[in-house]
Amino acid sequence: MDQVRRVIGCDEAYKRKIYGSGVGIAVLDSGVAKHIDLQGRVKVFRDYVRGRQQPYDDNSHGTHISGIVCGNGVRSKGRYMGVAPLSHLIICKVLNEKGDGDIENVVRAIDWVVEHAKMYQIRIINISVGASPKDADMEEAVLLDAVEYAWSRGIVVVAAAGNNGPNSGTVTTPGISRKIITVGTLEENQTKHREYSGRGPTKVCVMKPEIVSPGNEIVSCNGRNAYKRMSGTSMATPVVSAAIGLLLEKNPDMTPKDVKYCLYRTAKDCGYSKQIQGWGRIDVARMMRY
Repeated sequence: MDQVRRVIGCDEAYKRKIYGSGVGIAVLDSGVAKHIDLQGRVKVFRDYVRGRQQPYDDNSHGTHISGIVCGNGVRSKGRYMGVAPLSHLIICKVLNEKGDGDIENVVRAIDWVVEHAKMYQIRIINISVGASPKDADMEEAVLLDAVEYAWSRGIVVVAAAGNNGPNSGTVTTPGISRKIITVGTLEENQTKHREYSGRGPTKVCVMKPEIVSPGNEIVSCNGRNAYKRMSGTSMATPVVSAAIGLLLEKNPDMTPKDVKYCLYRTAKDCGYSKQIQGWGRIDVARMMRY
């Protein structure tokens, strides 16, 4: 994570004492473990799988995502600190121990987040999961409606492009939504890694993803006091969500449309086609000057 923070330019925010304070980020995933780096970060835990009251993560994916967002890095002496370490988490467990979930539960979680956004200062929804687009699939249409409803209510929705690339038209749902911010992964030397990040365009010719971020071999929280290395657009997505958290601390009156335009204006062109990199790689240093 220390390398990720350097690559995307977080030092510019940290010099200004901007760490995401006061920004709530809802993570819809497999839950969260009681990791020491996340102590005090979880403000709300909602379990849509088993209905439990206390935080847990029987898969580890959600804990990893949460650490990327706002782990304080205390266990690693700062090395694996998250991007926005003073932001807070609203955890909605929508995936089971196998990493599977029902779209209905995701929609229920989004509806709850929208209803309670003001109470918990929720500005961002992070969705590091996705389903392959299908023709005439009513459930997926409902999911797209839900994320776009949250967007219309002032919440920035950030979703993974999925790992079904590199062919065209491989972005997963809800990342295919025209409105929300879809994240792919891109490294400085793409030839070192298998190219798997989902790519557009969508079936209605929308360019996707909008933005890319490092997502390969990201080290973040695992279990109670351990760390784990994982790769995927799932890891790139919370990097972007947390970077937006820094932006919203600096500019709290920004709307989702404002945030999206800021990313468009400040993204770093990495020299790839728009089909691969969208507008480019997220650049926090430029965002702080916006």
